[in-house]
Amino acid sequence: MLPLLPDGAFTVVYADPPFNTGRSQTRAETSMRAHPLGEGDRMGFRGQSFTTVAGRLRSYDDVFGDYWDFLFPRLEHAWSLLADDGTLYLHLDYREVHYAKVMLDIVFGRECFLNEIIWSYDYGAKTKRRWPSKHDTILVYVKNPARYHFDASEVDREPYMAPGLVTPAKIKKGKLPTDVWWHTIVSPTGKEKTGYPTQKPRGLIRRMVTASSRPGDWVLDFFAGSGTTGDVARALGRRFMLVDSNEQAVEVMAARLGASREPGSAVRLVDGPDLFGPPSEAPL
Repeated sequence: MLPLLPDGAFTVVYADPPFNTGRSQTRAETSMRAHPLGEGDRMGFRGQSFTTVAGRLRSYDDVFGDYWDFLFPRLEHAWSLLADDGTLYLHLDYREVHYAKVMLDIVFGRECFLNEIIWSYDYGAKTKRRWPSKHDTILVYVKNPARYHFDASEVDREPYMAPGLVTPAKIKKGKLPTDVWWHTIVSPTGKEKTGYPTQKPRGLIRRMVTASSRPGDWVLDFFAGSGTTGDVARALGRRFMLVDSNEQAVEVMAARLGASREPGSAVRLVDGPDLFGPPSEAPL
């Protein structure tokens, strides 16, 4: 589906791939190219080329090779689909994020790295054999580091963690979020819950969409899952497309967003079971 979409159409691309999909993928050769324009391999890591680094990592860790072949082509598509002022948010956990950082440095360029966001939460089982894992990582890359859109004034502010150190006026206003986001998961018994196992909370996606897009901009999520990105984008006046190959995800999204196959519906199933978007304004 991604190759059918037009280049440069989306201001925000959010991707929340299955964290362990690479472990069951079959090995397939992929092309590597560096962006922005340049000849040969992008250099880094003590002067070594990224291709050389990737090759060594493949020989060291077979899982890396599998995950590379699964994710790398999709990141290349994400780069192409982003507008010149666009931003990619790639959501992963500790098992794969270091691999993905290498991939994004190749596809986007290290100069296009904007942030590593830590989403911290505190819910679920806790082991006593190691430090319990209670965070995900969101890598943020921009298409053009000189032109990307970012509007901090639109982001919902949050309470100060040490209110006694600031003035009453600042306490009332709240503070801008940093690159560490404290936000609860979707409550298992809350109204937001859809039943989809990897559903992300609205508040998390809202922060990304409000900061990195304007009303009327296009937002893309190509591992759309429960459809939270579309739900948030619609509420914020953004246009959106959601892509997912999982039939359960499509059913959940259709129910959540009121999607229909009818041409006049507000949110329409555009192309088979994989793509949602506004019917008359889709950039196809």
